[in-house]
Order: sequence, then structure tokens, then C-alpha cells
Amino acid sequence: MASQRGESLETAAPRRKGLDKSHYLYIAVIVAVVLGAVVGLLFPEVGKSLKPLGDGFIKLIKMMIAPVIFCTIVLGIGSIAKAATVGKVGGLALGYFVIMSTFALAIGLVVGNLIHPGEGLKLAPYDPNKKAATDSTVDFLLGIIPGDIPVLPTLLAAILVGFALQKMGAQGAPILKAIGHGQALVFRILIMIMWLAPVGAFGAIAAVVGATGVQAIVSMFTLMIAFYITCALFIVVILGGLLQVVAGVNIFKLMKYLAREYLLIFSTSSSEAALPRLIAKMEHLGVSKPVVGVTVPTGYSFNLDGTAIYLTMASLFVANAMGTPLDLGAQISLLVFMIIASKGAAGVTGAGLATLAAGLQAHRPELLGGVGMIVGIDRFMSEARALTNFTGNAVATVLVGTWVKEIDGGQVTRVLSGELPFDEQTMMAGHGEMAPKEEGAREAAKA
Repeated sequence: MASQRGESLETAAPRRKGLDKSHYLYIAVIVAVVLGAVVGLLFPEVGKSLKPLGDGFIKLIKMMIAPVIFCTIVLGIGSIAKAATVGKVGGLALGYFVIMSTFALAIGLVVGNLIHPGEGLKLAPYDPNKKAATDSTVDFLLGIIPGDIPVLPTLLAAILVGFALQKMGAQGAPILKAIGHGQALVFRILIMIMWLAPVGAFGAIAAVVGATGVQAIVSMFTLMIAFYITCALFIVVILGGLLQVVAGVNIFKLMKYLAREYLLIFSTSSSEAALPRLIAKMEHLGVSKPVVGVTVPTGYSFNLDGTAIYLTMASLFVANAMGTPLDLGAQISLLVFMIIASKGAAGVTGAGLATLAAGLQAHRPELLGGVGMIVGIDRFMSEARALTNFTGNAVATVLVGTWVKEIDGGQVTRVLSGELPFDEQTMMAGHGEMAPKEEGAREAAKA
């Protein structure tokens, strides 16, 4: 038994420990949402008085927007440069990722415009200069949290720095490495903040339900159900259709082959936990090592289909809930921003929420108050996000392998039919680990 575990599973203990912590946070958020809804329904005035708890959590998230955007964009541009140097595989993978992420964002916008999530709530707009009717202690505590850092100037600076570091070549490598360490620190702080999500969710949900009643609960459930249905249709119809037409592979057989990874993702709400296993399983499926080594790690940063759908649907939900729906022009500009800002933060707890807040702050700052409602249901939607991202990367690996003719069709058939089952010992001897050239780009996000 001990020999089966080997070196690669020596890291399983820390991951299992993280799994338990994630479960505690998940349970705490569920309890907080339920308690917040109960307080808002039974004691509306008390619920409305708890709004500063949600506001404080939103301010903490806003505090992290600029550093998250800066680090992820700079490192993301560096990752693009690395992927491009491997030639045809990198070019195909990056082109596919950009197209599919944009397509997923567009699907989110279409569905959001069809169901109009959050419509009718008419929450009060967010005004950072307006002082709430709270006592001096609450004002003092909220005032400790740093103020806003402009997002669009930060985005422009990050893009310029990223391309400048590319031009510097070897001289820029130490700076990129330092920014990678900075990203690890930023994400660590963000993860610490996310442990306050139950408090923020309790205050935000209690305040919203206290002000709007049952309608807030119905609106949140509508968004969640619509999001899950959209992700399922995207996987089965869009990804499944592409996989069948290009590679002749059935999406349901591929998903059955990855069933254990889906269970791991569902329990951790992050596709990052299954990254080493996806690499090992794609190699076992018959895709060549070079294709897997480039496509999978790059896809974890640039192919975030589930996150793209989430960002657009959540943005429309917040806008409708605040009684200020976005017109088509604003939706498209927000879509473009999300395409850029969502890259490079895959698998990081709270990164999706920070990106959502960044997009709203950059385009419609008055809508930030509605993010409090998303805090309450973000954890419920994180599984669908992670599962969709993971499936998208698995499908992309098979597609790229097919396009460059670096896939063994016979082995694919044998593996998916069950004739050649995956051996857990293939996780040993370096299998399932990132290529050294990709490790630096992912190091911070895994922290």
C-alpha cells in the first residue's frame, strides 16, 4: 500500500488538509446565508442594520482589486510569451482559448439578457462618499480599510509592464520572478479575506432580504439555477459538439473517465486541485507529452469558460438588482474588460469575485453595492465554475492534440471504453507534474 502512494502522494496530506478547511468555509457560508435570510425575513430592521458587515467585506475585496489585476496581467502576458515560443501547439492553444473564453462570455450575456436576473429588487446604489447612518465605531472600523485604487490605470500599467518585461528578455526574468512572489502574497491575503466571507454574506443577505423580502431569495436562486443550466448546456452542446466533430470523442465518455477528478473539484470548489491528475490522465488517454505539457497549464490561466459565464451573468444580475440595467454598449465594454482581467488567476479562492468587482468598479462604480448579494451565493456557483473550467481544459487538450496530429486514436478508444484503465501509479515518476517552463507562471496561483 505504501509503495502505491509513492513520492507524488507525499503532497496529498497538505491538499487533504486544505480540503478540510475548504469544507469548513463552505459550510460556514451556507449557514451564514441561511441565518441572514432568516434574520432578514423575521426581523427586517435588524437585518438592514447589519449592512455594514457586507459593506466592510466588499471594501476588503475592493482593496485587493488593483494588486490582483496588476500581478495576474503582468504574469499572464509572460505566460503568453512562453506558450508562443513552443510554436504550433502554443499558437493553436492560445487562439482556441481566446475564442472559447470570448464565446463563453457572450453566452453569459445572452442568457443574462433573456432571464433578467435580479430585476425588480431596486437596491440602493453604492456611493463611496456617502456616510452610512451608523455609529462612530462602525465608521472608524470601515475607515481603516484602504480606499479605492483606480482599476483601468492599473490595467494599462500592467499591460505596459508585461510587454516591457518581454522585451527585456533574460534581464526581465528576475523581475517576473519577483512579481510572481508578489502575486503569491496578494493571493494569500485574498484567501485570508475570503475567510471573512461568512460574516460578509450574513450581513449582506440579512440587509437585502430585510429590505426586499422573499424576492431577494427568489432572485438569487434564479441566478444560480440559470448559471448551472448554462454551464451544463455549454459543456454538453458546445464543448461536446466540438469534441465529437473534431476528434470523434463522446463528451460523456470523457467525463466518465474524469469522474474522480470531478469529485475532487466538487469537494474543493477549485479546478486547480485536479491539475496534476488531469496532466497524467491526458497523457494516459493518448495525447503526447509536449501537447499536454503546453496546453493544460496554459489553459488553467487562459481558458476559463465557467468563470467567463459567471462574470457576465453576475454583472447583469447586479446591474438589474440595482435598478440600473446595462445597455448593449456597456455590456460589450464590460465583456472586453473581463476577457483581459480574468486571465491568470485560475483556481484562486476569491479571484472571480475580485475580477467581478474590478469590472463593475471600472465601468459602473455605483453598482458595487450589489456585489454583497453575490458574496452570499458565490460559493454555491463555484463548483459549476470549476467543473466547467476543468472540462474545457480537458476538451482543449484533446482538440489541440487532434489538430497537430499528436494523439493516439486507438489508445483514446481503449481508454474511454475501459479496456485500458488509468493506473494511479502513473502519477509517479514525474507524471502529472508541470513542465519547468510553466511552473513559474503557475507558482503564485497555486499558493
